[in-house]
Amino acid sequence: MKNKAVVRVMPQGGAIAEHMKEVLEQLGEDVSREGLERTPARYEKAIRFLTSGYQTTLEEIVNNALFHVKCDEMVVVKDIEFFSMCEHHLLPFFGKMHVAYLPKDKVLGLSKIPRIVDMYARRLQLQERLTQEVAEAISRVISPRGVGVLCEARHFCMMMRGVEKQHSGTITSTMLGSFRTNKSTRDEFLALARKT
Repeated sequence: MKNKAVVRVMPQGGAIAEHMKEVLEQLGEDVSREGLERTPARYEKAIRFLTSGYQTTLEEIVNNALFHVKCDEMVVVKDIEFFSMCEHHLLPFFGKMHVAYLPKDKVLGLSKIPRIVDMYARRLQLQERLTQEVAEAISRVISPRGVGVLCEARHFCMMMRGVEKQHSGTITSTMLGSFRTNKSTRDEFLALARKT
């Protein structure tokens, strides 16, 4: 009995892959050469994953993971890694987020907070808007007394092009409710976020 060779066929992709072929050709590349032959399909798969947040809803993520607990102390999830795509240049930016809230009468399952970050990060974004959307989503889901979000990121659009600064970082914050109105609450959150 002869061994049959297994041929792995990669999908050729859809409309995005077809347009990517045109882009590569406009750059002067030969899309039929071995290294680029399947690149348009790979690119389509990658960009669809990197923007999959458009197909996700807050309700799907939370999935009723809300718990009635008597807790009036700050809940903080630190160092949530994320990757996103800058909507101005379609280049990545990446970093970490620190998210805190003061519960009123219910808490959110802890794993849901990084999932919320990922949902908004996997869209074409601005860091400022990403920070605000995460804070507003948590506020909408559990109606806490306050929410604080601190986002630290590095942007390839600043590192690879433009000003070409390799070590510059950007910090954005959104403070809602008592995090905005109460200095001691805000200071406590910022101190906890900075703690290693």
